Amino acid sequence: MSRFVRYEQFGGPEVLEVVDVEPPCPGPGEVRVRVLSAGLNPVDFKIFRGTPAAEAYGASLPSGVGNDFSGIIDEIGDGVTAWTPGDEVLGGLRHFAMADFVIVAASGALIRKPAALDFDTAGALSIAGRTAWASVGAIAPTPADSVLVSAAAGGVGVLAAQLALRAGASVIGTAGESNQDFLRSLGVTPLLYGPGLADRIRQVAPGGVTAVLDNHGSETVALALELGVRPERINTIAAHGISGVQTVGGAAAGLSELERIARMLSEGEIVLPIDSVFPIERVGEAYERLEAGHVCGKVVVVTE
Repeated sequence: MSRFVRYEQFGGPEVLEVVDVEPPCPGPGEVRVRVLSAGLNPVDFKIFRGTPAAEAYGASLPSGVGNDFSGIIDEIGDGVTAWTPGDEVLGGLRHFAMADFVIVAASGALIRKPAALDFDTAGALSIAGRTAWASVGAIAPTPADSVLVSAAAGGVGVLAAQLALRAGASVIGTAGESNQDFLRSLGVTPLLYGPGLADRIRQVAPGGVTAVLDNHGSETVALALELGVRPERINTIAAHGISGVQTVGGAAAGLSELERIARMLSEGEIVLPIDSVFPIERVGEAYERLEAGHVCGKVVVVTE
């Protein structure tokens, strides 16, 4: 038997249960990955709580959980030539990642894990990496820019902030008190969110902010507009329906972009901190940690 995280009704982390199932077998054109690490994303709990995201992502009860994973291919189906058992990989599969095994298409679903990249970081990368890459590309920062990144210590924010820095921009990042020193160590100017943020930004960026990457919500977009940032130079992944503002997310980046950011991580050009690691039996606690906020980087679930 193998373990699979499932929920039979919508609700909080308490609805998640680890059940025993028959190990899945790959069909033609498929591979089986023995999952070692699976990264959590906020969209996961929006789905299992039954918010509109559940319908948007096609969740039907009963359902599995998660998307991002890393592991080792241990079986291949008929006709598969690109992969062999023992290959170390990372990828994503909506509703199935929290498990001992996942079955994925041999083409278009996986990338090879760089040897120097640990499994936990690799398992946390698919959504955050592609989203950060695409959102930064949407505003195309240059050395002339001063970029505000909200929720800059979170999984997407911390990668986006570093990509903007690598483009030569100066970066201001909002975060809680506990994550300020970490952001400062990356070269980001950290600021506490909350009342008075606009004034604090004006103090550290007297020349003004020219672009904004929002990973928090509509409050950041409203702040950006108050600061005089042009709508087309604001990209949000957390608010919708605001005229003129971009909403470019991970769907705008593919496997080639994921490969590039995985390589950058493996070579130490950027970092993705792992906030906490939970065994699969404590998957509910892992999501409680994520929902509590003030996470630095990513939360992951491991199977060994």
